[in-house]
Amino acid sequence: MDTGSCINALRRFFGIRGPAKQLRSDCGTNFIGASRELGFVKDPEKHLSILRYLSGQGCTWDFNPPHVSHMGGAWERMIGMTRRILDSMFLQNRQSHLTHEVLCTFLTEVSAILNARPLVPISSDPEMPFLLSPAMLLTQKTGVSAPPGNFTRNDLFKSQWRQVQAMANEFWTRWRREYLPTLQNRRKWAHPSRNLQIGDIVLLKENQLSRNEWPMGLITSVFPSSDGTIRKIEVKTASQGISKNFIRPITEVILIVPKKDG
Repeated sequence: MDTGSCINALRRFFGIRGPAKQLRSDCGTNFIGASRELGFVKDPEKHLSILRYLSGQGCTWDFNPPHVSHMGGAWERMIGMTRRILDSMFLQNRQSHLTHEVLCTFLTEVSAILNARPLVPISSDPEMPFLLSPAMLLTQKTGVSAPPGNFTRNDLFKSQWRQVQAMANEFWTRWRREYLPTLQNRRKWAHPSRNLQIGDIVLLKENQLSRNEWPMGLITSVFPSSDGTIRKIEVKTASQGISKNFIRPITEVILIVPKKDG
């Protein structure tokens, strides 16, 4: 993106999401150029009319120091995983020629997948665990857009809308496989760690899930091994008002909310 493209992207973002309070980015040349052209400079005499508009909305633009991408934190991690998956998908599907409409729709589906990820718990009811997602903050809605049917790789060579859905499903499968390990620390078993307990809220690693589904569960029973370590648990889940219990190994769940002591 050049400076003009960056400015257009900002205007599209403001047009859809409304005025922003803060812009944060690295020191990419397009960002620096756009900030200068928009008037984000210290000299007040160089301020442009668009700057006065953004300043009136209380908007600021903060840059991370050069060569420290780790200061981007969460967004750099999301960008890195997304780029790796998209690069791999486009290399494997070179025979598929994407129109501008198909590409834009596909990237919108990718955005929906990223924004549906769980962040922090907001429900105090252990029977119905409820997590906050970026999409909830952006849309003020709790539901997610379910895919309009089942799609396979064969759909990549059919109508455009089926091509988009097949690619979105492929991205969902790959991204979920990369994102879940970031929620679960893996260490050598040199020191004992906390066992899962009754009352813990966990995220289930289910393979056969529709796009943007994140099944949560409450541990109702634990099954100690001969050495006292918990390796198998019983999890209670709720979906559409129907409760179900499943037996799972601890490797197939991720601890989200530990049980409060006392």
